[in-house]
Amino acid sequence: MSRAKKELIEYATLLAKAALAEDLLGGVDLTTSAIVDKKEKSTFEVIAKEELIVCGLFVLKAVINEVDKNLTFKALKKDGELARKGTLIGLIKGSLSSMLIAERVALNFLQHLSGVATLTSKYVKKTTGTQAKIFDTRKTTPLLRALEKYAVKIGGGSNHRFGLFDAILIKDNHIRAGHGITGAVLKAQRTYPKQKIEVEVKNLAELKEALSTTAKIIMLDNMTVSNIKKAVILAKKIKPKIILEASGGVTLKTISAIARTGVDRISVGALTHSAPSSDISMLEITGKIKK
Repeated sequence: MSRAKKELIEYATLLAKAALAEDLLGGVDLTTSAIVDKKEKSTFEVIAKEELIVCGLFVLKAVINEVDKNLTFKALKKDGELARKGTLIGLIKGSLSSMLIAERVALNFLQHLSGVATLTSKYVKKTTGTQAKIFDTRKTTPLLRALEKYAVKIGGGSNHRFGLFDAILIKDNHIRAGHGITGAVLKAQRTYPKQKIEVEVKNLAELKEALSTTAKIIMLDNMTVSNIKKAVILAKKIKPKIILEASGGVTLKTISAIARTGVDRISVGALTHSAPSSDISMLEITGKIKK
């Protein structure tokens, strides 16, 4: 297991603790404690109710283990695998009361992360036959960024910068503060000479100015497909090795046309801020508990 994956699992454990604390407020599950015998054992199936890309099984495991170390989870699918409607994703065995306490929190994580991975895979498929790669953004759920960016990669996408600390991206407000694109890039380069710089432009005039700077990546922000095509031709003629990224208002309806313009990257905020949760259920095999 890689160090990055170990750190992600440790982070998932912390999130599991916080999420369970939110649900229980340090107390008990009033309904379950009143009705269910603590000694009763059961087996729950984790089932895909629609076609999806599985993601977040280790988070589900972190949740159930936080509730009860004696609960066991057997995964029948792996993160990144396709699960068709009706597919059995895994089995949870142990205390019925513990499973009922863990159920909703575990599903919330699994459904959300599988939703992000599934939506990302749809965007990636739309770029087939082009050089464009799908990237995420910082438009993530607070405190879930590491997990959501993991889900994007599981869905076949790529990660943009993780945060403000690991890359330079000069946007409109930075440009105004730096008295123009050239000034902003120059200040950033002088302060952090070893950092690769990306700068945002909104039209062809700004693109020309950006191409005269040391920026290695240029983001074409909210441009029409027609103008993106013109930008690609212009940029590759002046600076062939420049990386061009299209961004802003990208949807499943427009992604294919944008990818065919010849851009290198397409960043999509919707991957994380608008991904619908996948439909997944946890059902007791005996049928005693119905949802």
